[in-house]
Amino acid sequence: MEHTQHHHAHHHSPEEKKRQLARLSRVIGHLQHVKGMIEEDADCADVLVQLSATRSALTGLGKEIISEHITHCISHAIEDGNEDAIQEFQKAIEKFF
Repeated sequence: MEHTQHHHAHHHSPEEKKRQLARLSRVIGHLQHVKGMIEEDADCADVLVQLSATRSALTGLGKEIISEHITHCISHAIEDGNEDAIQEFQKAIEKFF
């Protein structure tokens, strides 16, 4: 997985970070459940339903991260005139969707 370095200061709220990590832990739990279902030869339809729920939860987390990043990091990048940070984030959003 490609990872780019951010060249701007991040201003993340500790509460928001904690909330995002909790959501991610729930997604990981869902994936572990799906893995167990596959290992136990669960019904394929049930596996797909669980995968769909996991994908929805992951997408929700991504949207939350996008919103938080726009509210905090991008607003600071605009104030600082940091066009690179804005363009980098636009590319990240395109990859996400």
